[in-house]
Amino acid sequence: MSNYDLTKHELLAQPRRWLITGVAGFIGSHLLEQLLLLNQAVVGLDNFSTGSSQNLEEVSNSLAPEQFARFALIEGDITRLADCRQACQNVDVVLHQAGLGSVPRSIKNPLASHAVNVSGFLNVVEASRENGVRRIVYASSSSVYGDSIELPKQEERIGNALSPYAATKQIDEIYAQVFARTYRMEFMGLRYFNVFGPRQNPHGPYAAVIPLWVSALIENRPVVIHGDGTTSRDFCYVHNVVQANILAATCPSPSAVNQVYNVALNARTSLNELFAIIRSGLAEKRAHAASARPQHQAPRPGDIPHSQADIAKASRFLGYEPTHTLQSGIAETLAWYLRADRQPAADPVP
Repeated sequence: MSNYDLTKHELLAQPRRWLITGVAGFIGSHLLEQLLLLNQAVVGLDNFSTGSSQNLEEVSNSLAPEQFARFALIEGDITRLADCRQACQNVDVVLHQAGLGSVPRSIKNPLASHAVNVSGFLNVVEASRENGVRRIVYASSSSVYGDSIELPKQEERIGNALSPYAATKQIDEIYAQVFARTYRMEFMGLRYFNVFGPRQNPHGPYAAVIPLWVSALIENRPVVIHGDGTTSRDFCYVHNVVQANILAATCPSPSAVNQVYNVALNARTSLNELFAIIRSGLAEKRAHAASARPQHQAPRPGDIPHSQADIAKASRFLGYEPTHTLQSGIAETLAWYLRADRQPAADPVP
């Protein structure tokens, strides 16, 4: 039995009360679904600026009514301390997923990224402290590795930030260290590497590459690759991210606490390879996809050329073992997007 399976059995025996910020988002809704399947009590906080009520409806439809009844939604904003204080009441663990993603968005509007990703993070942390929350697991990012060319990326060595978004995630990690030392709080930072999966929004100017390409190929629209396609990433299926969050939230080892961990596969896939995998997977259901060819445009400012995670630390301290490869994750993702009635609705982008 894996450490993750053992942890799920323990949670079923001893339920906790969880707060998920950004609960209506892509990752947040998957966390909600898994925790409710484990009969946990969950409070969710979301302002629906990038999250979707459709994600919550899908979670509701996938569960028994008595399971979804353990979920309480607070429609609020992490930039308002009062909302965070309300959400943190009587909570055992916080899974902080709310934030404004996207390097290009942060370059266009650095003040918005700072307000949500830094000031919002600080509000959640302070509200947690005031309410005596035991542990906070928070979403960091592979972007903190910045201009470091070392591969695979190891947690202890980062480079210079290349975007305001990367800077906000570095600041969050610093605040976590300070609050841990000053207030004896427990923090677990998870550096996500290119997360993908069902419910990821393909709409808007800041959509991630996989949902953007999948949507374009299904609808027979052009696919754009920034650069020559040799840029590579460590793409991580969302179920692996859910596992990492639950393991980090429950890990009993003192040596594992107040650390940051890479969450990925320790694999590297070029954009050209990724396009070929997606095209091949869709061609079986959408014949026109078989002949699709990408359009190449100039690289985007702030993008790093290559990214790959060393996951040995998460494996050693948390017992993290990815259950999905890129290929198996893509297969599940394509199956979801091909069900037209479950395509995510376009959401407003601040």
